[in-house]
Amino acid sequence: MTEAMDPGTPDDREDRYRRLIDTGIALSTMRNHHQLLEKILLEAKRFALADGGTIYLTTEDGNALRFEIMRNDTLGIALGGTTGAAIPYPPIPLFGEDGQPNHRNISSSAALSGTTIAITDAYDVERFDFSGTRAFDARTGYRSRSFLTVPLKNHNGEVVGVIQLINARTGDGTVIPFPDEIVPLIEALASQAAVALDNQMLIEAQKKLFRSLIQMIAGAIDAKSPYTGGHCRRVPELAAMLARAAHEARDGPLASFTLTEDEWYELSVASGLHDCGKVTTPEYVVDKATKLETLYNRIHEIRTRFEVVKRDAEIDYLRAVLAGGNPETLAAARDARLRQFDDDFAFVATCNIGSEFMDPERIERLKRIAGITWLRTLDDTLGLSEEETVRKGGAGDKAVPPVVEPLLADRPEHRIPHHKPPLAPDNPWGFTIKQPPLEFNLGELYNLSVRAGTLTAEERYHINDHMVQTIIMLEALPFPSTLKRVPEWAGGHHEKMDGTGYPKGLARDQMSIPARLLAVADIFEALTARDRPYKKRKTVSEAIAIMANMVRNHHIDPDLFALFVTAGVYRQYAEAFLLPDQLDEVDIAAYLKP
Repeated sequence: MTEAMDPGTPDDREDRYRRLIDTGIALSTMRNHHQLLEKILLEAKRFALADGGTIYLTTEDGNALRFEIMRNDTLGIALGGTTGAAIPYPPIPLFGEDGQPNHRNISSSAALSGTTIAITDAYDVERFDFSGTRAFDARTGYRSRSFLTVPLKNHNGEVVGVIQLINARTGDGTVIPFPDEIVPLIEALASQAAVALDNQMLIEAQKKLFRSLIQMIAGAIDAKSPYTGGHCRRVPELAAMLARAAHEARDGPLASFTLTEDEWYELSVASGLHDCGKVTTPEYVVDKATKLETLYNRIHEIRTRFEVVKRDAEIDYLRAVLAGGNPETLAAARDARLRQFDDDFAFVATCNIGSEFMDPERIERLKRIAGITWLRTLDDTLGLSEEETVRKGGAGDKAVPPVVEPLLADRPEHRIPHHKPPLAPDNPWGFTIKQPPLEFNLGELYNLSVRAGTLTAEERYHINDHMVQTIIMLEALPFPSTLKRVPEWAGGHHEKMDGTGYPKGLARDQMSIPARLLAVADIFEALTARDRPYKKRKTVSEAIAIMANMVRNHHIDPDLFALFVTAGVYRQYAEAFLLPDQLDEVDIAAYLKP
């Protein structure tokens, strides 16, 4: 195959084998892709005393070899690898346009055949097309003579790439063919390199798959609600910005905070999955815009009842006239009654919006309106599901129509029991969040009497329960040691520094910095989100003012909030994700006052 050379003394051979073993160990521990490629090529050049070398990897579709790294000592070429310099050559096709194997190129031929190819002098070979090599030599004045091209085979025997060495040299710099005794060493190194590369590519493929799964889950959560779309995508972006500022802090309380490469990935996973428990939250609860809303706004049922009592008023008037009453007096009474019904319905409709605080006087008026009755003449147990029938008390225990009923009602069928047992006080996750007696209470008067906002205590529990479900879901996953803190980091963004948050009631000193950091990111994103039509989006200064108040109330971490504003993280995020009219000026000094 090549000219014979002195294989060297036993000590030389032993030294080579020791270096080969040491190199294999080093390759197995390297995790940076570019550093790994560089290590493989430099060690191969060192073993073979080669002047230059190139590593190609197969493309994902398996149809070509792409340049990954190139080194040439004489020409001072250092492309790819850790240099960051791109290699200006297109991939080498493994197959021609007619689908035939490309054996004219030495690298593609080695990849296709899975065998090592050694060339004594490229200028004396007709089997392979070296026209590109000769053109390169003509441009540079270099002479590419001896070649050793070795396929990189993984543990399955699949070729994942090719390593090509050029111009073996003697001690005085004379170019010689690659010695026969060197070929097995380079092949052994190539085998070790292929396994290391394959393992690394498998790990990266798993990470890519996991990232895609995270994005899929986040996308499903965002798609589930038109009002929170993008939240699961934006919070990780903001969390990364704040983490970067903390990582780069050189003084202050966060100066010692750093993240390793593994921890950066851990943070990206935690932030991407921080709301994964929302897949269990009913959509109407997440999006509940009115107090009577479930799968639809039940104000329409109440409006229909008002229409019925208004018709009854008309009927009562006509009957009284037919009975000989004074039409004018009766009409005046009827009109007053109709006006009162209109006014009462408008009041109920206003209560349903939830924009005004329900003081005791308003609740009392609701109760008075609930005392108005109407006549139901149809059987209200017909057409129900089995579950609804059970909640209603069973078909055998029903009032026979016609039945007089209140205009607003809290009925037994409105009370929906829990479908699963409550969390025990000594639950394994340490949750302290309290479960209400019912899973849902759909009572009309009960819902309309909610003092602020639109959510009942039961619905608020379900909103908060997404954190419980997030932690349960994440702790059920078999995370490797490098991701073991994902549940804690993701599950703490609704905790408060004074221990009044949920779901565990953790205080500041019980939480890690990444968990506290995610809370800041989650709150700022929610305050400034521009895709939630049920609430007015905040300007940057409004959001910062609210968060400063949360710091004073010991709800969010003061050190991270200070860094958030002083390092300009809020503005970096705002310029990337918010609308121009939200980017107003922020008086940072005012918000940092004690």
